[in-house]
Amino acid sequence: MHLSPLRTHRWAVAAAAGLCLAAALPQAATAVDSDSGSGSPAPGSGSASGSEVTGKPGDIVRSAPTSFHPLPGQPTNTRAWHIEYRSTTAKGEPNVVSGTVIVPDDGRTGARPLVTYAVGTVGLADQCAPSAGFPDGTTSEAALIQRLTDRGWAVAVTDYEGLGAPGDHTYTVGRAEGQAVLDAARAAQRLPEAGLSAKGPVGIMGYSQGGQAASWAAELHDSYAPELRVKGTAAGGVPADLFKVIDHNDGGVGAGLVLMGASGQNAAFPELQLDKYLNDQGRFYVDFMRKNCVAASAAVGAFKRISDVTIKNPLHEPDWQRRMRESELGTHAPDHPVYLYHGTIDELIPYEVGERLRGDWCGKGVPVRWKPVPLAGHAGGALAASTPAADWLAARFANEPNTGNCG
Repeated sequence: MHLSPLRTHRWAVAAAAGLCLAAALPQAATAVDSDSGSGSPAPGSGSASGSEVTGKPGDIVRSAPTSFHPLPGQPTNTRAWHIEYRSTTAKGEPNVVSGTVIVPDDGRTGARPLVTYAVGTVGLADQCAPSAGFPDGTTSEAALIQRLTDRGWAVAVTDYEGLGAPGDHTYTVGRAEGQAVLDAARAAQRLPEAGLSAKGPVGIMGYSQGGQAASWAAELHDSYAPELRVKGTAAGGVPADLFKVIDHNDGGVGAGLVLMGASGQNAAFPELQLDKYLNDQGRFYVDFMRKNCVAASAAVGAFKRISDVTIKNPLHEPDWQRRMRESELGTHAPDHPVYLYHGTIDELIPYEVGERLRGDWCGKGVPVRWKPVPLAGHAGGALAASTPAADWLAARFANEPNTGNCG
């Protein structure tokens, strides 16, 4: 439905309109067993899924040392591990999700701050997973993540359900994303090599799809992972209402993301039977998108209308509407402060969608710090607000007084 704007200094122009769309073309990590001491498991190589999964949410299934590079050939003073960890599907079933834990190599141990970071859209294929590109410096938001590790913070980056682990990526399914984000923090704290403390402060951060995931993590925290000492959530460009985002992008440059989102909903809820609604062109596009990363997927689907790729619009059906509404945000109050930001001329996720989420949370008594980013589109809003958002989290970690601006 929506697209990460961040490409870490590499922007791909998708479609003839020339709109900058986030493009990450990560390569698969080297396959190696966790006992080998080097490399990372290949995306999708996990052995446990569904009924085979044991343990508690956040438990480590396996781990292996990896490396974190914000750009190709650019090392950092960090240690990193590729992890596979226990999480939960949108239906409440156990699953396995992959990700990466990154810790500054500064000799410090114990209760350092931990940010569980949700990336924006990278694509539907396993090779697009953030953890696949970290060793090569091709993950799209790695430069922004480095700004966090430069502050001395540890960072846990989920790959989300089905992106780098068995199954299909449940793109835009809010509950699955939020649980994966919270469980990534749990997993980081339970990884002995990382040297983190379960008593350490936790922040949640993300933009675009990552903003949806971070916001869902914020709303789920009190019921799903209340033991995590979450001090605040910083989320931007949030697609809080998927139907409004779809209406805005249908037939536009972001139309490919609508079809990607439909594929993600179908991955979480196979009973929706997306395939029976698609025409031959739609089936071709979905198959292509499931094998490629966001730049190619967004370009091939740009300017298509839902009516161009379907024989019947599934979004008019009650079962689809019910499942899509389940990913709406603003229905539950986060139990901690939130920094919420949005570009005022966002061309992919309308400004009023973010503004509505701010109103919903403020109305429930959440101390929201709302930050419109003047004259910023989707990409500009992310880049302009990333440092202020991190500064706000730093103040929360320091237990400084929080001043929302709901009034």
